[in-house]
Amino acid sequence: MALEMKVPSPGESITEVEIAEWLVADGDWVEKDQAIAEVDSDKATLELPAEASGIITLKAEEGDAVAVGAVVCLIDTEAARPEGSSQSSVSSDESVVVEKKEEVSKPAVKQETYAAGTASPAAKKILAEKNIDPKTIKGTGKDGRVTKDDAVKATPSMGTPGLGKRGTSRKKLSMLRRKVAERLVMVKNETAMLTTFNEVDMSPIFELRKQYKEEFKAKHGVGLGFMSFFTLAVVRALELFPDVNSMIDGDFQIKHDFKDISIAVSGPKGLMVPVIRNAENLSFRGVESEVKRLAILAREGQITVDEMTGGTFTITNGGVFGSMLSTPIINPPQSGILGMHNIVERPVAVNGKVEIRPIMFVALSYDHRIIDGRESVGFLVAVKEALENPQELLMDNDVKKALEL
Repeated sequence: MALEMKVPSPGESITEVEIAEWLVADGDWVEKDQAIAEVDSDKATLELPAEASGIITLKAEEGDAVAVGAVVCLIDTEAARPEGSSQSSVSSDESVVVEKKEEVSKPAVKQETYAAGTASPAAKKILAEKNIDPKTIKGTGKDGRVTKDDAVKATPSMGTPGLGKRGTSRKKLSMLRRKVAERLVMVKNETAMLTTFNEVDMSPIFELRKQYKEEFKAKHGVGLGFMSFFTLAVVRALELFPDVNSMIDGDFQIKHDFKDISIAVSGPKGLMVPVIRNAENLSFRGVESEVKRLAILAREGQITVDEMTGGTFTITNGGVFGSMLSTPIINPPQSGILGMHNIVERPVAVNGKVEIRPIMFVALSYDHRIIDGRESVGFLVAVKEALENPQELLMDNDVKKALEL
């Protein structure tokens, strides 16, 4: 009996996926629940598990776009398990790898044949004066010999190939990457995006973390990072400036009475943006636990579409990669995104004196169609105020209670 395996729906509004990679070969024996393929949607990359054990017949090629519900493979559930099936699968995979390596090496073989000629004594002298390697010249003489005329015509220039590697490769972008690219261009073209900047003295947060991070981790099993301070500072600022927590829908403005904060995370397939739901109801422990859970899922490629859908505001941290300053692009249909950056000790004026403080530059990109300058600047100032005075504005002057210690 041949079991038809169809593409499951990865989530609402997704009508097709792309076969990113087959993890098995045609004719392999597969076990039930074994991952047989990776499929890309425009929101995530998901593994496709085998629905039964048997011999598999592939019905789609890598790179094919297939509709949700379409048959992508058959599994013969009545086939006998072949002896040494696990070894045959490995050897099959290895043969695929070998074939791919041979394909990649073909251009190098052609290049070697192209420059295989030897130069005549006169040609060698001319080429040596021009500092040109004879192997880079296509000879017109017998058996590809480089003649004097070939050497005279060989003119070095800025575009003359050197002796190093000059190979190129061509790879189709994943559906996820294509969708990200499409959305980024759409944001630039269809929104009135503007960015405002400020700087934050991180000294108070440094002091709190230094004093309580060990006790916090021992009690809750997660670290006391910067993300909980920034998330709760954003929640407070969104309460004060609700236009930043809204979106445009045609001629209407939609305001949200909840704060679903999207957190940009770098995953194996590119940037992913899982969502912390109802962040306004979370404590420092709650935010840190949720950030850790979502980050692990994203980096292991196990994040679901539902966990990345929605969000009313986004926080992105380019500082982990060393970024000093950037203008983050809005995550549509949201109207605002906060960019965090690296923390650098800088000289600042404090009460008329120059002091060295750990400073972070922050950026708010916003849709000027719906958020005015007063709201955007006021929002970022509110974030700055909360981060520079967290004990009063985020912890209600009771640090231990806020950290649940």
